[in-house]
Amino acid sequence: MKWKVLLHGLVVALAVGGAAAPAAADGRTPLPSIVKGKGDQCVEPTEVMRKDHMDFLLHQRDDTVHQGIRTKRHSLKGCVDCHSVRDAGGKPVPVTDPGQFCQSCHSYAAVKLDCFSCHATTPEK
Repeated sequence: MKWKVLLHGLVVALAVGGAAAPAAADGRTPLPSIVKGKGDQCVEPTEVMRKDHMDFLLHQRDDTVHQGIRTKRHSLKGCVDCHSVRDAGGKPVPVTDPGQFCQSCHSYAAVKLDCFSCHATTPEK
């Protein structure tokens, strides 16, 4: 049964993220199309963020909620401020919209994105 769930997740990921995605350097595996952030570099190297961003966000959440410690280095607000884009009219596009920063990878990997059931998807003014 587990293999059916894994296979379904792979099929969904390829259908959602793979159709409009560029191929990898070897030409075999489609990759998600990722919107670049506003700054010159992220708070961590790209490969570290790809692998560990959820750990950073959970640690930040625990420090803030459980201990009252608020820092900006790994804050979700900082991520949204940097990675949201604006449409032709200048209005911020939510990071969870199809093809946008968070949604592009989460759709590709078939991972549920639930941060934004509580948190804002666009930067504050």
